[in-house]
Amino acid sequence: PKGRERQERRHDTMGRESSMGTSAGPTTTAVQRIIGGDCLQHTEWLGADVLITDPPYGIRYSSGMRRSRLAKSIVGDQDLSLRDRVLELWGARPARVFGSWKRRRPNGTKMLLVWDTKGALGMGNLKLPWKPSHQEIYVLGTGFVGRRDTDVLRCAPVQSMSRGGRTHPHEKPVALIEMLLAKCPTEWTIADPFAGTGAVLIAAKRMGRSAIGVEIDDGYVTIATQRLAAQGEKEDE
Repeated sequence: PKGRERQERRHDTMGRESSMGTSAGPTTTAVQRIIGGDCLQHTEWLGADVLITDPPYGIRYSSGMRRSRLAKSIVGDQDLSLRDRVLELWGARPARVFGSWKRRRPNGTKMLLVWDTKGALGMGNLKLPWKPSHQEIYVLGTGFVGRRDTDVLRCAPVQSMSRGGRTHPHEKPVALIEMLLAKCPTEWTIADPFAGTGAVLIAAKRMGRSAIGVEIDDGYVTIATQRLAAQGEKEDE
C-alpha cells in the first residue's frame, strides 16, 4: 500500500542500532532515519539542509519529581559547550534551535520565536507570583519560506503525568515541530543531532519530509524507532 513503512536496521560503528523509515513526500519518497551515538562522532546530519533541534540548554537540569518514566538529568547539560560545538559545525546555514532565557543565545541569532505553552510548563521560582509558560526558539540563517506570521507559536506541551505522556524531560510536541517545518522548503532535509524520542522525525514523517536524527541515549533511540514505526502503521490504515 502507498506510504507503507519499511523498517531497516543496522549497527553503526559503536554497535548501536539505527533505524530507517520511509513516507510519501510531496514529490518523492521521503526518508526519516535515526542513528544511535554521539552526534560529534556520527556527523551524517551535517549533510542536511536545515537544523531543527532541542539541544542541552546548559542549565544543569535536575528533576526532583518522583516520576519513574522521566530521566533525572540530561546528558551534556552542564554547560553550553555541546550546543555551541554543534552550531559551530553547522555554520551559517538555516537553523531553529530551542533554548532557555537563563543562558545566552547562540551567536548569529537573527530572530527569537516564543513558544507559548498555554500556561502548562514547569513550576519556576515559587517565590514569584508567575509561573513559566514559554520557551525560546532561536532562528539562524536564511532561506525560510511561507507567509509572515506572528513570532509567538501557541501549542500545548506533552504532559508528563498523562497516559501516553512524554518520555523525555524536554520532549517537544510534534504539532509544534510541524509549525517550524512549515516554514522550510519541502525539498529540504531536516537534521536533529539531539533527536531524543524523535519528535522532529515524527513531524517530518507526517509532513512527508526527509530527516536524519542522532541520539546518544539507547533508550531514547528505541522509543523514537517505535514511534516512527507506529506512525507508519497509522499511514497504512
